[in-house]
Amino acid sequence: MADIETPPVFQAACKAPFGWVAVATRDGAVCELDIFQQKKPRTMAAADPLAEEVCAALQRWFAGGGWPADIPVAPEGTAFQKKVWRALQQIPVGETRTYGELARKLGSGPRAVGGACRRNPVPLLIPCHRVVAANGDGGFAGRTDGRRMEIKRWLLNHE
Repeated sequence: MADIETPPVFQAACKAPFGWVAVATRDGAVCELDIFQQKKPRTMAAADPLAEEVCAALQRWFAGGGWPADIPVAPEGTAFQKKVWRALQQIPVGETRTYGELARKLGSGPRAVGGACRRNPVPLLIPCHRVVAANGDGGFAGRTDGRRMEIKRWLLNHE
């Protein structure tokens, strides 16, 4: 029998210009962040001080404050995915890199980089929205159109 993925239990959620952001932490670091919520998540665990701090920092950023750069993250993934995610964290606020540029830097291929971006469990804090295609916006969370791309464009314009 195949494993059924358990949905995350978020410890805090905050309103964003494009919906809700939900935050899950574990062992003093953000392990999951969901920015695609249309409504406040129903399943919430007891409030966590770090999760609440993350929400407050993101709301300050949404309102025009500085980027919340010093928040600890601990996403689960393969060694390659973690390598890509560390590279994403090195992209300065307001700048972008192409999938190809990151692939060359990491000795990989653009599709592999795109796959790691798509599986990023901590978007925003690991800024996969800063990765674009050589000929346009690229994708966001596995989509190349629709609401997710609207969010990506909002994030890039906001920076």
